[in-house]
Amino acid sequence: RELGVDHVSAARHAMSAAAPDLDLSKVAERMCIALGRGALASIERLTGGKNNRVYQINFAGDEKLVLKGYHADPRDPRDRLAAEWDFLTYVWQRGVRSVPEPLLQDKAAHAAIYTFAPGRKLGAAEIAQSHIDQAADFILAANGPPRAVDLLRPGSEACFSLANHVATVDRRTARLSSLDGTAPHRDRAETLVRERLKPAWAEARARIVSDPGYGDALELGQQIASPSDFGFHNALVDPSDRAIFIDFEYAGRDDPAKLVSDFFCCPEIPVPLKFRAGFVESLARNLGLDNAFRRRADLLLDAYRIKWTCIVLNDFLPLGAARRDFAESGEREARCLAQLDKAAAKLDEIGQI
Repeated sequence: RELGVDHVSAARHAMSAAAPDLDLSKVAERMCIALGRGALASIERLTGGKNNRVYQINFAGDEKLVLKGYHADPRDPRDRLAAEWDFLTYVWQRGVRSVPEPLLQDKAAHAAIYTFAPGRKLGAAEIAQSHIDQAADFILAANGPPRAVDLLRPGSEACFSLANHVATVDRRTARLSSLDGTAPHRDRAETLVRERLKPAWAEARARIVSDPGYGDALELGQQIASPSDFGFHNALVDPSDRAIFIDFEYAGRDDPAKLVSDFFCCPEIPVPLKFRAGFVESLARNLGLDNAFRRRADLLLDAYRIKWTCIVLNDFLPLGAARRDFAESGEREARCLAQLDKAAAKLDEIGQI
C-alpha cells in the first residue's frame, strides 16, 4: 500500500523540517491512522541503521510496528525505499515469512511502515551451521515458484558479467583517489589506499580479466532475487534461534556469485569461511545454477574483500559521511579511526580460502 494523497503534503513537510525526530513522529502518526491502527502510544528511535532512521512504534496493546525514514540525496540516485519495498513485496507474495511484512509506504516522505521483528543480533562467535542453513533457506525461498526475477529491477551495483564486477570495484577504488579534506586521519587513509588497497586490486583484477568467461553475459535463468547487502549484520534471532532477515535497501535482481561474495566478505559480523563451500553448493544445487556460478564465486572472493574495504572507507568520502550523519550523528574522528582498523583487517584476509 501507499499512503493516500491526503497525507502526502503533510508528510513531505514533516520530513523536510529541521527537527527530524519530531517530524518522523508526525509521519508515523498519520501513517498509522491510514493503516487503521489508531493512535500510537509512543515512538522510540532504534539504533543500527547506517543509511536510514528506524523507529519502533508502540500501541496501547502489545502490537509494535517499525517506521523507516530513508536517506535521500541528489548525489546518490539509489531509491532505497523502492528497493526494499519491492523486494519485500516480491518475497512476501512467495510465502517467505522470515522477513518483516511491508504494510504502508509514503514515497514523498521517503518512509515506510513494516511489521516489527523481535530479536537480537548474533555475535560472530555464535554463528553456527543452523544459522547458515537458515540463511540459505531464505535465499531458496525468496527464489521459489513462481520464480520471476524479471519483475525486479537490478539491485544496487548489480552485476551480470565478470566485467560488471570489475567495473564496480574500479569505480569504488577510483572514488578513494580523492578523499574528503576534512576527514580525520585522512593521511592514514590515503596511505592505506595507495600502498595496500590499490596494489591488491591490480593483482586480483588481472586474474579476473584473464578468465575465459570474462565477457560472458549472465542469462536471466542464472540470476536471482537477491537481498544484496546480505549477512548476519542484517538479521535478528529470536529466543528460539529463528532468524529474521531485515534491511533490503540494495535488493533486486543480481548475480548469485555476488550474494555469496558479500555474505562472506562483509566485515560487520564476519561469517567463517568454513561454511562457504556448503553454502555455495546449496544454492547451486537447489537453484539450478551452473558450474560457471561456482567458478565466479571463487574468482570474485578477493575482489569483494577489496570492494568491502572500499565500503568501510566510505566515511572518508563526503557523501558517505553525510549518510552516516543522517542515520547516526556522532563523533566522526572516532568513527574514521575505527573504519581504518576495519579496512586494514579486511585487506589482511586477501588470499585466504
